[in-house]
Amino acid sequence: QVQLVESGGGSVQTGGSLRLSCVASGRALTDYTMGWFRQAPGKEREFVASMAWSGASSYSTDDVKGRFTISRDNAKNTVYLQMNSLKPEDTAVYYCAARRVLWRYWGQGTQVTVSS
Repeated sequence: QVQLVESGGGSVQTGGSLRLSCVASGRALTDYTMGWFRQAPGKEREFVASMAWSGASSYSTDDVKGRFTISRDNAKNTVYLQMNSLKPEDTAVYYCAARRVLWRYWGQGTQVTVSS
């Protein structure tokens, strides 16, 4: 079993920054891809970014890619999401997830609120 715990959410104004962290415990995440998803009120959960064990990263849109950076520290079993130039539409609960094939493990989420 893998437990994922997110932290770093909060409330910021438009243009602000936040750094989310996700610590995994229970087993090493060798060969796991780590990802971030988000769910805004009234909307479905959507993919934000992911990073493979090798370090290869993927982002949902060019806009996200230009403002967010995913990184991971395999020695610490931790994945990060640096979010800059935040917009009100980034407001959501952000979830960390892990997969080898399917997104099997999920954290409880951390709230990010961006005010205009």
